[in-house]
Amino acid sequence: MNELSAFHQRMGALLAADGIPLHYGDLRSEYHAALDGAILLDRSHEGRILLEGESRFDLINRMSTNELVGMSLFEGRPTVFTNANARILFRAMCYNLPGGLLMISEPGQGRALSELLRRNIFYSDKVAVRDQSRSTAQFAIHGPNADRILARVGLELPPPTDCFAYEIALDRTAATAARRRSIVGGHWVIICPAASAVAIYRQILDLGQSFALQPAGSLTYNVLRIRGGRPAGPELSSEYIPLELGLWDEVNFEKGCYTGQEIIARMESRQRLAKVMVSLELTHLVKAPAIVYSDGKECGKLTSSAASPDGEIFALALIKTASARPGTVLEVGDARRPATVSDYAGLQPAFITD
Repeated sequence: MNELSAFHQRMGALLAADGIPLHYGDLRSEYHAALDGAILLDRSHEGRILLEGESRFDLINRMSTNELVGMSLFEGRPTVFTNANARILFRAMCYNLPGGLLMISEPGQGRALSELLRRNIFYSDKVAVRDQSRSTAQFAIHGPNADRILARVGLELPPPTDCFAYEIALDRTAATAARRRSIVGGHWVIICPAASAVAIYRQILDLGQSFALQPAGSLTYNVLRIRGGRPAGPELSSEYIPLELGLWDEVNFEKGCYTGQEIIARMESRQRLAKVMVSLELTHLVKAPAIVYSDGKECGKLTSSAASPDGEIFALALIKTASARPGTVLEVGDARRPATVSDYAGLQPAFITD
């Protein structure tokens, strides 16, 4: 157990096997803090990879879906790595920092993504891949007061829709603050040296004290991300194509070749998707994965589900496009529990939503 995990445990956290807090003993309080104030999460299990060298943008550009060449300094863009069949391998948030291109992976994927990048470096490339997951820690702030807390550090905040990074100092230590897309309210990550993680975590809590900031764990985060329609491990897998998950804004249809481009471009040009991701309203919690039925016939799969401390049930499913209209009544699981499509999840094109 590292120093940060031991600190969380002293604060009353129940830890997962990777040392990340699951909760701090009061899930209802954590959940309502996220909705009404702000929460502070340890997200150090997300990978942090720094690419250095003049070929760093070219490497990622030929491997992933989004256009990264031409990013302005401190700008952030998400991108997806796919295989030859356009199935998802990794998703990463990328920031153009003065020291290199910072990539933040999904939890537990930093090492595997680093290895994929290294395997695709050509002899003529001038790029170094540095996995900083062990040498750094990462925290996340979510909630309607998140921006106000970051303003206490003295940041001039960009428009709320922008993904942008800053170099800041916390506890007299250099750190990076980066805005990400909202799940509930504002969404910021703080990346700092692992040796200073406990002191910086404490300082963030102090900065947020007047804004109802409190520690929270991964169980609360999971409810919030399903509620917000954000795909994670169950959806970001080789079973699916980025467009099926509503990640249209993470694909550039005008850039040069990348692995899986031909299939993705064909789906967009023909305006045809076999399935899409939707948010479901359930009357009973059905554990994912589970089969989804329409008119008695299998139409897709429930991929994520969770109940909030208030008894609300949130779920995500990948289902046939013909069954995905909001308001469509479906059935889920062996017990055929009723479910209603509440909305499309993610960003969907007009030919799906019209």
